[in-house]
Amino acid sequence: MKGVLFDWDGTLLNSYGADQAAYLAMFAEMGIRFTVTELERHYSPDWYRVYRAAKLPKTHWTAADRAWRRHYAKHQTELMPGARRILANLARSYELGLVTSGDRTRVCRQLKVFRLWELFAAKVCGGDTARRKPHADPLRLALRRMALPACDTVYVGDSPEDILMARRAGVRAAIAIIGPFPTETRLRAADPDAILNNIAELPTAIRKLTE
Repeated sequence: MKGVLFDWDGTLLNSYGADQAAYLAMFAEMGIRFTVTELERHYSPDWYRVYRAAKLPKTHWTAADRAWRRHYAKHQTELMPGARRILANLARSYELGLVTSGDRTRVCRQLKVFRLWELFAAKVCGGDTARRKPHADPLRLALRRMALPACDTVYVGDSPEDILMARRAGVRAAIAIIGPFPTETRLRAADPDAILNNIAELPTAIRKLTE
C-alpha cells in the first residue's frame, strides 16, 4: 500500500449546509421551485444531474454555476471532526491524493485556508477531466500524477459515485464514510469494501483491507 486518495466535500469537509443553502438560493434566483426534499432525493456530486432534476434549461447552467458560487461564499464550512489528525497520521505512511468534483478555485482556496495544501501530492478537481465521477478518469489522472499503480492505493468517499469510480479505476479498496450529504442509502447499495461511521475509523479499516 502506497497511497490513499480522498473525496473532499462530505468526506473531509463538512459542507452540506453551505451546499444546500446555495442550491436553494440559486434555484429561487432562477425562478425554480426546488425543495430540500427534492434536493436530497436527487443529490449527486455531478451537480448537472441536480440541474436536470430541477428542469433547469441547459442554456442557464453557466448562470446557475455563478449564482451557486456566490451564495455558497456566504456560508462557513469546516473540516469533518478528526480529519486533520487522521490526514496527518496517514501522511506518515502513505502518499495522499485528492479527487473531487468540486470547482478547482473553491477547493484550492479551502485547502489553503485549512492548511492542508501541502499534504496532497495530487489534487484533481471538477473540470480537470472531460468526464466526471463516476467515470474513472479523475482518479486515473490523480494516480498518474502520483506515479502510483491503482492496485497499491485505496480511495475514500461518501457517495455511490465515489465507489463506482474507485472500482472502475481498479484501486485495491473502495472505502465509504457516511457523511452529512444525503447519500447513505445509495452509498450502502453501492457495496463498498468498507463502510465507516466517521473518519477516525479509517486507519484501522485500511490496515484490515490491505493486510
